Amino acid sequence: MFDDTYRTLAGPSEGLYKEKGSKFLAFAYPVSTLDQVKAHLDQLRKDYFDARHHCYAYILGPRKDAFRANDDGEPSGTGGRPIHGQLLSADLTDTLIVVVRYFGGVLLGASGLANAYKTAARDAIDHATIIEKNIDARYRLRFKYEAMNDVMRLLKDFDLKPLNQQFDLECSLEVLVRQSLSVRLYDALRDLRTVDIEVL
Repeated sequence: MFDDTYRTLAGPSEGLYKEKGSKFLAFAYPVSTLDQVKAHLDQLRKDYFDARHHCYAYILGPRKDAFRANDDGEPSGTGGRPIHGQLLSADLTDTLIVVVRYFGGVLLGASGLANAYKTAARDAIDHATIIEKNIDARYRLRFKYEAMNDVMRLLKDFDLKPLNQQFDLECSLEVLVRQSLSVRLYDALRDLRTVDIEVL
């Protein structure tokens, strides 16, 4: 059985790390789109306009297929990559972490920087509430009115709630089902023979 859940944040959280006068303020957000990533980055750059660096990393999608790490002017691999590493080690997706750095006048060196960004990101994760979400498949079902009872009984068997229902001579509805149950539901609907199934 393949895994049909993923871990993300319930809400925003913050973390902090200080080293030799430099302050690293970490901000973690649940996000599901690049537009949300950009909005949080734009806001933090406004709020902390006097900071030297805004390094960040994000991972998007239940399968973690979209990700990015950005050093924002720090030496290559010392900012974004350690943040990204913390997202991976916490097994998080649909999550953005931005670490804002105020320079304290003492150079930390590459390993010191990487450790600072990593520790700040980890602190934000430690302060977050992590939740598990289901990976769902979405179907649109179309059927004649006479098939209504059969369809509804099947949804009840799978403990599913119909969405966007339209009932007329021609009926349609949408349904969300956990990925691990989706093949069983699809086969059961096909057995009815009167239902047109569209995968959304």
